[in-house]
Amino acid sequence: MKTSCHARIVSIATALGALAVLAACGTAPQKMAMYSQDALPAAIKVPAGNRVAMETVGVGEITYECREKAAAAGAPAAPGQMEWAFVGPKAVLNDRSGKQVGTYYGPPATWEASDGSKITATQLAVAPSGAGNLPYQLVKANPASGPGVMKDVTYIQRVALKGGVAPAMECNAASKGKREIVRYQADYIFWKAA
Repeated sequence: MKTSCHARIVSIATALGALAVLAACGTAPQKMAMYSQDALPAAIKVPAGNRVAMETVGVGEITYECREKAAAAGAPAAPGQMEWAFVGPKAVLNDRSGKQVGTYYGPPATWEASDGSKITATQLAVAPSGAGNLPYQLVKANPASGPGVMKDVTYIQRVALKGGVAPAMECNAASKGKREIVRYQADYIFWKAA
């Protein structure tokens, strides 16, 4: 009798242990897929000889101001014409698990890691990313300020865009100087030399 009771307890404990292992396997984090540039426009692809060093999701806002339209290169100024002008971004940079790893702000556009290292960059190319979204962007990083994860970053791509374009509301002489904040989200992919 003692042996059969003991055998049942062991059998139940084994079954419960197996259930716990199966439950844990079902909720175990999945390995992330490797980042691919294949579907991106050629203009914003990072050149060969670089590898992805960090992937972040920027969530924040962009400020626009109603201003007199700037003269286009080689064209005369157009007094009295107004437009929504980009003022600057302000966003939190999260890793793929949602943990904050830095911030993005400007001007000038600055990516700052939680470890204090930061970089600015020079725009190389943009490409359309869909109606209502900021364009894709490729920038060449300037030398980093401070040691940390931003050290040796060569390029930054802005991809997976949602929102961020200038407000649809009218910008005219009566609203000159008015500022509007637009929400946006974008992935910022940081590259280093391979």
